[in-house]
Formats: sequence, C-alpha cells, structure tokens
Amino acid sequence: MNTTPATAPTTLSRGRSRAVAYDAFHTARARSDLPARLYAAAMEDDYPSEVAASSSCDWPLLGLMTARLRMSPGQLLVDAGCGTGGVGLWLARALNVRLDGFDLSPVAASLAAGRRRHVLGEQSARAAFRIAELEETGLPDGCAHGIVCVNALSGGIDKAAVVHELGRVLAPGGRLLMTRSLRRGTTPTWQDEAKAAALQVEHVDERPAEPAMWERLYRLWIEHADDLWRELGEEQARSMLGEAHQMLPTLSGRRAVLLTLHRPTTNSAVSGAIDRMAGLDRRPGGRPTPPGRTLQ
Repeated sequence: MNTTPATAPTTLSRGRSRAVAYDAFHTARARSDLPARLYAAAMEDDYPSEVAASSSCDWPLLGLMTARLRMSPGQLLVDAGCGTGGVGLWLARALNVRLDGFDLSPVAASLAAGRRRHVLGEQSARAAFRIAELEETGLPDGCAHGIVCVNALSGGIDKAAVVHELGRVLAPGGRLLMTRSLRRGTTPTWQDEAKAAALQVEHVDERPAEPAMWERLYRLWIEHADDLWRELGEEQARSMLGEAHQMLPTLSGRRAVLLTLHRPTTNSAVSGAIDRMAGLDRRPGGRPTPPGRTLQ
C-alpha cells in the first residue's frame, strides 16, 4: 500500500523538480553528439537521424504513427512531452499539418523551436512549442485532431490522469497515439484508462524489437562510461549509467506497444456514464477532475 507523507511536495513543485532535471538533461546532450551516436549504433539502420529523439522512436514507429493518425492536411497535431521536437516536426511535415508541441522543460521547448526552420523550411510558422505538463496541457477542449506521446510516461507520472487530459483535448474523430511498455507478468490498464476518458482502444501495435534496442543502448552506455563522464559531465553520466544498470535486468520479457486511442464522433452515451462516475468533480469550465487529483 502506498501512502503519501504530510510533507510530500505538491504537484506543482514535483513538476518544477522534474523540469530542472530535464533542463540539465537536454543542456548536457546539446553539448555533445555522443548520445545521438550511441542511439544510432543501438538502432542501426532504423535510426532516423533527422528526428534525433532521446527515445525509442525509429523509422518503423514513424511510419506506423503516420498511418495510425489518419490526419488531413491543415489539421492540428499535438506532440505531448515533445522533448526537442524531432518527432512532432517530422510528422507535421509528413502529414502537412499544424503542430503544437509542449514539454515541461524550457530548455527542450527552446531547442525544439530552434529546429522548426531546419525541418519545415518556409512553413516553420505552422509549428509552435511551449512549456506545459502532460496532466495540465493548457489546451482547449477538442482542439486537436491528433496527439502523439512518445516515451513521455515515466518517472511516476499518473498515466490515467494523462490519458484523461489528452482525451479532453482530442476532437471527435481524432486519435491519441502513445508508446507504452509493460514488465513481464503485469496487466495493461489502458482499457480502463481509455474508458474513463470516453475513448476507444482502436489498435495495440506490438513493438517486439524495442526492448532489445534498449538493451543494446544501455550496454553501449556502460561500455562508453568514460566518454559519457568526459563529454556530458558527472551528473548526466551518473544518471544515464544508473538508469542502464537499473533497467537492464527488467528488459527480459518486457512488452512494448504503440497504443492508438480513438474519440468516437458521437460519444454522448459514454460521456454521460463518465459524468455519473463517483469521484469525478467538475473543474471550472466543465473540465472533469480525475479521481485523486486536487486543483493547485
């Protein structure tokens, strides 16, 4: 049973703490191409160099997301937890759509904005990047025709709250794509999360090669430990090596998927059922508050 001590930080302070950590992460990686070279070595021919994401985003995932989004030119794509923007910018160009990317790290959002012209050229004005949390996007109801969230659900984030918030932002007929992973022996919760957000699970695409890619990457980090210390500094090298040693034993039997959630064009019956669920209070402006969350 998990308990919350009286001195636990607020949601806002936890977000600020995560932002500081990710600022340091992105600042260190912007100084060196070593992390990108190690990702490229781990992914081999599947590494999309232009995207340069610090995630498991490879060519097969980019192609799959392009197909699953089913977006029309000019519609709005949201890149939730965008990092330095490579995934969202690539998709925006491929699909000829507008892009709103957000991340909790100001450094990441700034780096993403700096990449717009390189990827989109004269169409760079159709992409914008800003600072926001996955659980509090600041976006209006039903504004997005597609949302992607790649490798952003970590670090103790409330996944149900994120699905609820991103589902609120999704327009009828739109789709939310999320990478998810499960340790061996655990049961997925995404059906319940989707139902609570009035969404439908449309596709669960297995990504069987992803855990093996992470294993190769973590072993490369350990092999190049001295280079990490020299090029990224003590803090980031220690963090990356700690992650590698912690995660390597958990990769055997791990399941990785791309989850596609769809908002039906008519969902009044589902919405009515959600409104009647115990514990869903109403935020100002009609936004439901997920169970267990308080307004800050």
